[in-house]
Amino acid sequence: MFAGLPELGISNGEDLKETLTNCTEPLKAIDQFQMDNGILLPTLQSALPFLDLHGTPRLEFHQSVFDELREKLMERVAMIAEGKEDDRYGKLEELLDKSFPLVKMPSIQPVVMQVLKHLPKVPEKKLKMVMTDKELYKVCAVEVKRQIWQDNQALFGDEVSPLLKQYIVEKEAALFTSDLSILHNFFSPSPKTRRQGQVVLKLTQMIGKSVKLYDMVLQFLRTLFLRTRNVHYCTLRAELLMSLHELDISEICSVDPCHKFTWCLDACIREKFVDGKRARELQGFLDGVKKGHEQVLGDLSMILCDPFACNTLVLSIMRNLQELLSQESLPRDSSDLMLLLRMLSLGQGAWDMIDSQVFKEPRLDLDVVTRFLPAMMSVVVDDHTFSFEQKLPSEEKSSLLYPTTLPDAFNRYLQENRVACEMGLYYVLHIAKLRNKNALLRLLPALVETYNDMAFSDIFLHLLTGHLTLLSDEFRLEEFCSVVFDGFLLTSFSSKENVHRHTLRILLHLQPKVVPKYMESLIRTLEPPKQCSEPIKNLYTQLTERFEAQKTSPSPPDETPAMELGIHSVNVPPTPATQF
Repeated sequence: MFAGLPELGISNGEDLKETLTNCTEPLKAIDQFQMDNGILLPTLQSALPFLDLHGTPRLEFHQSVFDELREKLMERVAMIAEGKEDDRYGKLEELLDKSFPLVKMPSIQPVVMQVLKHLPKVPEKKLKMVMTDKELYKVCAVEVKRQIWQDNQALFGDEVSPLLKQYIVEKEAALFTSDLSILHNFFSPSPKTRRQGQVVLKLTQMIGKSVKLYDMVLQFLRTLFLRTRNVHYCTLRAELLMSLHELDISEICSVDPCHKFTWCLDACIREKFVDGKRARELQGFLDGVKKGHEQVLGDLSMILCDPFACNTLVLSIMRNLQELLSQESLPRDSSDLMLLLRMLSLGQGAWDMIDSQVFKEPRLDLDVVTRFLPAMMSVVVDDHTFSFEQKLPSEEKSSLLYPTTLPDAFNRYLQENRVACEMGLYYVLHIAKLRNKNALLRLLPALVETYNDMAFSDIFLHLLTGHLTLLSDEFRLEEFCSVVFDGFLLTSFSSKENVHRHTLRILLHLQPKVVPKYMESLIRTLEPPKQCSEPIKNLYTQLTERFEAQKTSPSPPDETPAMELGIHSVNVPPTPATQF
């Protein structure tokens, strides 16, 4: 407990033991020991007997004085460090030399750690002693740990790894929330709100102003993205940079070539739209990648692969297509649309680029513009024609039936091209948002086969289940249920556990609406296998319990659920069939 005192010429317990062993008059020896090692203040000696009369132990008195002096010393250390004296760090190093031998003493340790914290360059020998001692390493300030991590990537990786795992767990949990809503979904939080997350704040603090540590974290993120293909690592890459930007850490922001691009894109994500001015700024950054620095494209592609960036790009594409329709213009005539597609393509190709180390923008398949998008627009025209036909007086109506098939080009590109598939999926979400039942019944079967099974990804299913709550009344019809479940979700739930889980999520929400006989069939089909995850078992148990409770209780009055009352207040265009 008192290790290090002899090195400083201060007596410890062993010295007292030796004194008492060799003395002839123990009481005098104790008095002398107290006088030699007590507080060196002559006027105090006459005051101590008064404390004895009040029954205050000497230990308690000395401890209170010691605590007060320690606090004053720590304040003084901070004042010296924050001052402008040229020799301030020399003074701190001198104090460190005197106090470091007592670093293991609990009462002195805070002082030593305070000095270490304020030294921009801790002496190498002492830094190694802290690093190799687990207890000291654990209690030292992050400012000291940064100096250790600079030259010890493995140790830094051990500290960062749990945080990265926590981040992914939190992001994936957000996709499986029990709250299904179009108003509050995965993409609802603003960029600034997301950057207040525990992991981002902790990583930002750990990095401080160290470019070296920042580069290490980026390398961890690239490696994990390559290993797992998990796009949430791309989100963290962008969030981390913007968190440092908000703290005005110019030491890092000024050297990250992606900083201005990410800053501009972050503003677009906040608005959920890329306007013409910002589109030109983003294009300038892409076109400004210098020869010999093409590797920057790898990081830019990761930033564009962030689901929040991708969501913003596709929503902007949909709005752009809407304007083209109203102007009766072709997709290939819009330079803004071409840029949005270029960025979407770059983001979608992030994994391939980083994996191959070939830093070159992927070539956009022009057939996506000249064939797929016109095919998608033709679906809108079909819908508009049918809707217009239904509004005509009975005598003017023709025998026009709503189309049930889709153009071959639409189906083919959904299966063969990831950029086209992404736009097709967002078009389905758009149709659901407009409560366009006919169009949804026509489109859902096409999603069974999509590029790389993108229609069964967690992000799309999270959004789709939320959007389908707008059509909850349609689930009273077995025909509609059959298309959604039998024709789409149940085609892959047995081989994809995430689809099973999303299916149970939406059924928990819709269960009162679905025809009991059809619901009974679904419950039998969705019974989880023995080897499934706990969340699926829990969801299934909740569903069966609710269904049984409904069968034994009287039917509730037919009224709109409270949750949907807010949704109906969303502005819906007067001619939904023509809108994107």
